[in-house]
Amino acid sequence: MNRTDRLYALVEELRTVAPRPRSARWLAERFEVSSRTIERDLAALQQSGVPIWAERGRTGGYCLDVSHTLAPLGLTVDEALAVTISLEMLATSPFRDAATSALRKVVAVMNDRRLAETVELAERVHLLTDGPVAETPVEFADALRTGHVLRIAYADKAGARTTRDVEPMGFVARGQFWYLVAWCRDRQGIRAFRGDRIVTAEPTGEIPERRALHVEDLDIAFGELRAITTTEKNR
Repeated sequence: MNRTDRLYALVEELRTVAPRPRSARWLAERFEVSSRTIERDLAALQQSGVPIWAERGRTGGYCLDVSHTLAPLGLTVDEALAVTISLEMLATSPFRDAATSALRKVVAVMNDRRLAETVELAERVHLLTDGPVAETPVEFADALRTGHVLRIAYADKAGARTTRDVEPMGFVARGQFWYLVAWCRDRQGIRAFRGDRIVTAEPTGEIPERRALHVEDLDIAFGELRAITTTEKNR
């Protein structure tokens, strides 16, 4: 059993016996792995929002609060496969931690038969890139959400570094690279910073008024921008 299947099975096992607990040792024997592996899996599920808690004592173990879990998702296999592929494509993006957490939640509440079929199909899908890409700093996603100014150390093509304060405005993805679109206070204009060239990114704590971002402001000389969301009139 691979880890994805085991995470789902762990939730279903705890759901079946809830509110009674299952010990890590019992679960380890059930899934033929070590107790340490079970504890890591349960910690991962807890971090993703699944309401699992530990009861101490000789008869204690791990419990699932069934009143706060989602019912099995009504996703078709095609829908579940599309969600899985989409989230996996964010593996080097600023949203990779949230994508991993979201996938765990989907796995935890999917129908057993559809999940097994989805996993089998997903193993037949591969992403081809030009080579390994450095992960884009996760601070980008936090800064965009919170509106914090970032102090970044940025390396250009020649490797020369500059330090500047920027106001995050958005993101652009091209191929395997993610770009932070931000108002650069040093240049007094909108600039795009390639994620893998940002050496450090530290929030300053300052939250200025959020600037509007318009497609025409980006002045991209190649390609065509496609928005993630669409307005009602464009559907």
